[in-house]
Amino acid sequence: MPPLIEWVKVFHLVFVVTWFAGLFYLPRLFVYHAEATDRISLERFRIMEHKLFWYIMTPSALLTVLSGAWMTLDNASLLFGRAQWLYWKLALVLLLIGYHVYCGRLLRLFREGRNPFPSVFYRWFNELPTLVLIAVMILAVLKPF
Repeated sequence: MPPLIEWVKVFHLVFVVTWFAGLFYLPRLFVYHAEATDRISLERFRIMEHKLFWYIMTPSALLTVLSGAWMTLDNASLLFGRAQWLYWKLALVLLLIGYHVYCGRLLRLFREGRNPFPSVFYRWFNELPTLVLIAVMILAVLKPF
């Protein structure tokens, strides 16, 4: 049987994948929501966005952070050693948390009928998690510095 920390790593990756699925999909829903004009579609997008954010994304984000913290504390020497890659990775995770929180703010504005941006904004906004994911994977797998 693998050690407990290996199981934590497996579930950390599952939570990361689930969180990123939401980070990719919610802004895409915002695109469609920003373009919708009929009441039925607007209500449908409000429900979909709410459920995605609160039932999938937020629990996945919390479990990602908790399992990541567990693995980091299990190997605390990384925090106090020369693992510069880890500091950069943690900075990017903080950026993703900020992105997640901002998505929650946009969700609230949509719910209140006060969308501040055109759909093209959300098309570009949707690309940020992809760039961060690439950087995090390079740092976590290649550990370049």
